[in-house]
Amino acid sequence: MSASAQLFSRWDVEEIEFDDRSTKRYITLSPVAHTMGRHADKQFEKSEISIVERLVNRLMQTGENTGKKEKTLGIVRDGFEEIHERTGDNPVQVLVNAVENAGPREETVTLKYGGISVPKAVDVAPQRRVDQSVKFLAGAVESGSYKTPRDISDVVADELISAASYDVECSAIRKKEEVERVAAAAR
Repeated sequence: MSASAQLFSRWDVEEIEFDDRSTKRYITLSPVAHTMGRHADKQFEKSEISIVERLVNRLMQTGENTGKKEKTLGIVRDGFEEIHERTGDNPVQVLVNAVENAGPREETVTLKYGGISVPKAVDVAPQRRVDQSVKFLAGAVESGSYKTPRDISDVVADELISAASYDVECSAIRKKEEVERVAAAAR
């Protein structure tokens, strides 16, 4: 293993397997976890940012970690260590599986016919699936660590492991299933 292919100088990112071929293009696995906003110019270049950095950026948006990227990177790094201790797997693979599992495949849009609003079920684009998945995972971590004595890195590990194994008790998976259930009702 070369040092250039390791995230946090520890986790190999070259041998990660994807179960969902549609999202493979939008889940970038780069050993660089801090690009300093190089891809912020255009809307669709966010897919070129490492999925780990996207998770860090999403975790950094709310709560006590607002704007504190190094602190949030440390939280994710500690969460990855916890994942490796518990499962023995590569935490990057666990993150990829969690992102693939937590993204909704179908959601609703509201169409207006005259003065009537009608919900309609639509398929979700792969890039939006990845975006929604990261949003659901970060929201689950935030809600799981809010006003609790638990360490936030343990919550990160719990949520990623649960989402990767498609545990229906996981908040991100529950949110995904709720979105899909509403879409199924709107068919």
